Order: sequence, then C-alpha cells, then structure tokens
Amino acid sequence: MAHKKASASKANQGGNVSGKRLGVKKYGGEIVRAGMIIVRQAGNKVFPGKNAFQAKNFSIHAKADGIVKFRSGAGHRHGSKIVDVLPVAE
Repeated sequence: MAHKKASASKANQGGNVSGKRLGVKKYGGEIVRAGMIIVRQAGNKVFPGKNAFQAKNFSIHAKADGIVKFRSGAGHRHGSKIVDVLPVAE
C-alpha cells in the first residue's frame, strides 16, 4: 500500500515560468565590440551577415568592432532579416 496520498497531476505544477530574455540586444546604428551579442533568438529569425556569426544557441554575435546594420535578405533567404557589423572608419 502507498504511504502517501496521490497529489495533483503534473499539469498543475510549475506554472510561473520566467521568460528566456530573447530579442534584439543591440539595434541598428549602435556601436559593438567583437564578441558582443546582437540578437538572442530561439531558431533562425535573423541571419548573420558581414562581420557577424551565429552561435550554437542561434544567438548572433559581432565578429569585429563596428556599427550594427539590419537589412532584408534576397536570394534564397527571401524576406529574411540579416544583421551586418560595418567597420568604423577612424
């Protein structure tokens, strides 16, 4: 025999789950340094362009120091968003 009474079902547990803090972290025109996170995302919503790379968790990072620029994609990624990091001329 069981020594404890049956509790509520699993569906009623773990209700207040916090968010994952996804989204754009650096907007167009902002200055970034190499390695900084530009976009945090779950899945490919924004693709990396020039001087940007994508990590395993789909976040987009700056490959070099520069200014963030968002643009729409063409070709096989028709209508997608692409983020570039343009180098700063000193």
